[in-house]
Amino acid sequence: MSNTETDGKPVLKYPFKSPPERGSVLEVAPGVHWIRMPLPFKLDHINLWALDDDDDWSLVDTGLRDEETASVWRELLANYPKQRRLKRIFVTHMHPDHVGMAGWLSRKLGARVWMTRLEYLTCRVMASDSGREAPPEALAFYREAGWSDNAIESYRARFGRFGNLIHTLPDAFERLNDGMELRVNGNIWRVVTGNGHSPEHACLYCPTLKVLISGDQVLPRISSNVSVIPTEPNANPMADWLASLAKIRREVPDDVLVLPAHNDCFHGLHARLDYLASSQHRALDELETTLESPRRAVDVFTTLFGRPIDESQMAVFGMATGEGIACLNYLVHAGRAVKTTDAEGVAWYRRSA
Repeated sequence: MSNTETDGKPVLKYPFKSPPERGSVLEVAPGVHWIRMPLPFKLDHINLWALDDDDDWSLVDTGLRDEETASVWRELLANYPKQRRLKRIFVTHMHPDHVGMAGWLSRKLGARVWMTRLEYLTCRVMASDSGREAPPEALAFYREAGWSDNAIESYRARFGRFGNLIHTLPDAFERLNDGMELRVNGNIWRVVTGNGHSPEHACLYCPTLKVLISGDQVLPRISSNVSVIPTEPNANPMADWLASLAKIRREVPDDVLVLPAHNDCFHGLHARLDYLASSQHRALDELETTLESPRRAVDVFTTLFGRPIDESQMAVFGMATGEGIACLNYLVHAGRAVKTTDAEGVAWYRRSA
């Protein structure tokens, strides 16, 4: 086992020296197999989990829709026993690296997709934006955040690409509910939902195996993006996120092996949850202090992320804006900040008196 401690972060234990190679699997618990898929981003991988399911198998998350991922899937399936069918596809949430290949695998192998209702419906709605013009409400949202005309034009040109990153979902699905118990290979897995990173994210916890498949809800080395989006501009996802961290701590014991969507499998769930919550509260406190002088959403990146973020990196700039607004909305909802909008439609935030 290896462990890590830097910048006050808790020691986490990593029981595996390295992830599985391309096109191969690694058993991490009885009947639970680790698959790693490539991503064409700075975060260059996602972890998927194949579960023995009696004489068949089930899958948790699917990878991004692109030719590289499809190629790896073809390699894996070519080496898989033909008599073992894919029985169920569990999707933790609707972000493309998790749900992207679900429709392709479902149609190819005949497996039903299982998702929470909000994740499934939100995915269908976002995919329906393909080919549409960027709506006026979205343009006003980013103008309010302080985006330049060039950034808004770039957003307008990129709008509606979500559907290109996923294969179309089936028109029917099986619903995952919070607290639902699923029997897989003779073991009970309980659904533990969370909010903030996505609408109704599903983790899967098996008490017998002492395993938590955490998706993006708990990651060992990075924190999940928590963003406000134009569809719900006054939402408070940061409060939802913090409540979800506390919920997982209550409902899942510390002795589990955590199987995250990114980075490596680890022990130390409660320490990681505590660190994520405390570091977020520290960031919110620092943000409140900077609001002694009025700030726009685009002015708080250095405070929150430790560095400026240039609009030339539009994907990162967009996520930073969403998370910046999430933090500002949290303070507004808590009565710790106030928001005013100027004649140009730009929002300014200041600390409450």
